[in-house]
Amino acid sequence: MKRRNAVKELAAKKLPPPPQEPSSEEEEEKDLEEMELEEDFDEDMEGMQFADEDEDIDLDDEEEDEEEEEEEEPESEDEPEVPPATTKSTPKQANKEEAKAATNAQSSAKTTQPQVQHADEDEEDDREEGEQKSSRQVTATSVNVIVNEDGKDAERIPTFAELGLCPVLCEAVKSMGWKEPSIIQRETLPIAFRNRDIIGLAETGSGKTGAFALPILQALLVKPQPLFALVLAPTRELAIQISDQFQALGSSIHLKTATIVGGVDEMDQARALARMPHVIVATPGRIVYHIENTKGFSLRNLKFLVLDEADRLLNMDFEKEIDRLLEVIPRDRRTFLFSATMTSKVAKLQRASLINPVKVEVSKKYQTAKNLVQQYVFCAAKYKDVYLTYILNELAGNTAIIFTATCEHAQRVALLLRNLGFAAIPLHGKMTQAQRVGALNKFKDGQRNILLATDVASRGLDIPAVDLVINYDVPTHSKDYIHRVGRTARAGRSGRAITVVTQYDVELYQRIENLLDKKLPEYPVLKEAALILSERVAEAQRLAILELREQEAQEERRLKNKKKGGRKSGDA
Repeated sequence: MKRRNAVKELAAKKLPPPPQEPSSEEEEEKDLEEMELEEDFDEDMEGMQFADEDEDIDLDDEEEDEEEEEEEEPESEDEPEVPPATTKSTPKQANKEEAKAATNAQSSAKTTQPQVQHADEDEEDDREEGEQKSSRQVTATSVNVIVNEDGKDAERIPTFAELGLCPVLCEAVKSMGWKEPSIIQRETLPIAFRNRDIIGLAETGSGKTGAFALPILQALLVKPQPLFALVLAPTRELAIQISDQFQALGSSIHLKTATIVGGVDEMDQARALARMPHVIVATPGRIVYHIENTKGFSLRNLKFLVLDEADRLLNMDFEKEIDRLLEVIPRDRRTFLFSATMTSKVAKLQRASLINPVKVEVSKKYQTAKNLVQQYVFCAAKYKDVYLTYILNELAGNTAIIFTATCEHAQRVALLLRNLGFAAIPLHGKMTQAQRVGALNKFKDGQRNILLATDVASRGLDIPAVDLVINYDVPTHSKDYIHRVGRTARAGRSGRAITVVTQYDVELYQRIENLLDKKLPEYPVLKEAALILSERVAEAQRLAILELREQEAQEERRLKNKKKGGRKSGDA
């Protein structure tokens, strides 16, 4: 009886004015007496107590009634036996059924909600465990790229806006002529926007510059500050190209950049740094020089560090400069490491400079572009220039880069081809910075259609019009072959790469084929037609050697005069 009285008081106290429970105490008593099983009474008791505790339940709410009806339907399918009370149409029992349904719905919601939360927690735990496994191809959110045989993604290609890029930068990208994000861009941009460190491995010409430039510019828009980002590049030409990309993308937001490379006056660079640019693009040696010698210049507030072509940075003996740089920049920063190949030195640098990075690899370890035709020509070493001339004659009209092993070879072959009537120009490390920039600009503008270059031009240079790459000297490091041939067939275009192999290069060439895991076809050469050019090529070789000796003599005289001028000024 005490429990019954408690039920009466609770129902009279908490239920709203339009009575949904029995209106009189006699009817309530009668109903309770009709309950024969103790379990039914306990269920009613629990429903009444739940209504007392949760004051937000409104049985008159039409929306909740609809939800209750939807939840009752699957229950009726699972339990075919319908309680007899539902067949009666008395208002008292209908209200009672509604109260029970509400309690069941709320209790089922309470039991299912924690399961969803646990599932989310499990997914987060799996994500965190995946990020810590460096052996996996892609960590964190499992950024696996599914590519069909035709080279296109299996899924619909998202737009830059769908990847999270702000409208201002979407307009900048559109003005650059980028119709859709490349594979590396659409895989790395969402991760970068979540403030994660990234290791990006992709073939050359895949749009890696945009993959790290766009997140930096978007973060700069959120929180502007000077000396916001530092981008390191292995060569001066690549640094200048990256700086031009930043300038083009950031022109609408008044971005200030500074290019700090060797071969340029240090005082001019110090003045550029004093203007407090937002982004610095530099080679490691020169930026370390300014950190140690330029008064007032510091990178203690740096927010982004980017290492482009990281494997080349370490192979060019920049390890000491990079270690020095990592000592003076803050640890609380974002770090992006991009390369076309992954070496043990890059893995070591990753452990030293990145915090819990996400590794995004959108191609095989060593892979060339799918639309690149790769061939070789086998000839005797003494006919090397003859076969080179034959190939250029056969492929006349194409824009070509010819890679040599040394600066002397690049200069000599350039003079040789000029004597044969080809518009060739050299690019190598012994040229002054002004000469190098001038040669590259002439080649880009179409004033010269053949560029003789050492590996200084094999990294990162984006010259869309290159149709042909010729390896005049087989690279001693097989990975350099990947970067050389990557100067053509960029951004979906077609291209051709031909390697000239002599009897002394067979072993090096076989290493390249082993790296590519395939045999390359031979370029068809009519030997009789090629040997007809021997006399003309021999005369051009003689003239080229004479010109080369004359240039060397002029350089020696210039250096002597420079030393004499320095002594006179010192005596004065």
